[in-house]
Amino acid sequence: MSDQQASERLSCADCHQLNCYRRDKRFPDFCLTVTSRGDANIDAEIEKVKTIYTEEGPDRQMALAAAEIEGLYYGKLTRVEEIIAFAKRIGAKKIGIATCIGLIEETRVFSKILAAKGLESYSVICKVGSLDKTEIGVPAEYKVQKGCHESLCNPILQARLLNQAATDLNVIVGLCVGHDSLFIKHSNAPVTTLITKDRVLGHNPAAALYTSGFYYKRLLQEEKE
Repeated sequence: MSDQQASERLSCADCHQLNCYRRDKRFPDFCLTVTSRGDANIDAEIEKVKTIYTEEGPDRQMALAAAEIEGLYYGKLTRVEEIIAFAKRIGAKKIGIATCIGLIEETRVFSKILAAKGLESYSVICKVGSLDKTEIGVPAEYKVQKGCHESLCNPILQARLLNQAATDLNVIVGLCVGHDSLFIKHSNAPVTTLITKDRVLGHNPAAALYTSGFYYKRLLQEEKE
């Protein structure tokens, strides 16, 4: 493999300079900020994106709101509070909540908090529609509890119902891996996440990364063919 080919395989996770943040070091040769790759000229892409951020519209509004919240409240607000601050800055009045059935109590609390802060909420649970998993071709042996009705998680219907409710901002509360992807894909409103599901680690998936050198060494073991 040539040096150029090896360089093209590198990306941000391989960088230990992080010069893109403060510009107090140097950009590595493979840096995505400064390197032209194939037909894509990064300078042109940066300018195109800069135009999106500077032209009036929802993207600019959200970018400015997010930056303002970060700058004013860095390390001061919880994520619940940040979501409320973001919603108000982008003019969102009706907040959709796509919730997992396993976190419905957390959703109830979140809904009360939104109401206390003057925001309307509308929630749709993951089991909405109550379709048995086998109705879309999931083998019965893949049910968590065998031999009974077990509803499919239905993120597409969650998104469609929130679209019909004309929500201004949608919040994910604990949707499964993949179900969250489908929800985001089908949501008309912008989406942010309050809780990321991890059944094993109490919804703190970063814990697996922090403990990968000891308790979760298996994560770094190469899979065998």
